[in-house]
Amino acid sequence: MSDRITSSLAAALAALALGAATQVLAHHGWSSFDETKPLYLAGTAESVRWENPHAIVRLRPAAGLSLPTDLATREAPPQQAPIDGARVLAEARLPDTLDAEWEIELAPLTRMAAWDVPVLSDGDAIEVVGYTFPDQRGNRVMRAEYLIVGDRIFGLRSAPR
Repeated sequence: MSDRITSSLAAALAALALGAATQVLAHHGWSSFDETKPLYLAGTAESVRWENPHAIVRLRPAAGLSLPTDLATREAPPQQAPIDGARVLAEARLPDTLDAEWEIELAPLTRMAAWDVPVLSDGDAIEVVGYTFPDQRGNRVMRAEYLIVGDRIFGLRSAPR
């Protein structure tokens, strides 16, 4: 093989490897979230991306946000109620940081459609209960366990049966 072909092949392989590494870093697995400490956020959807692998909402927390007094008594979605729905809602707390936007990762679009979750738009008011990274380190990212739109609560962990 000529040096030119070898160099071109090496450059192409390096570009593929870099692209794969970038994808791995950009999309982390669910296991990186601390599921022992559910958090509550409410506010305005600053931007919504309704795309795969899952919908993303940039959420600006409401000014003066406090934990709703009725959160622990809200009815969990039927598929999660017998498992841990009541516990997750009862244990939810405000995050340490409310002074900046949060990136909220919702479920895959197929699951959102199966539950008839309304397509969100910029400016919508929403509430979420979910998980962030251990000790709330790093970026302000939350994996949503529950999405609350108006008076409807959607469980995002599983699909309907």
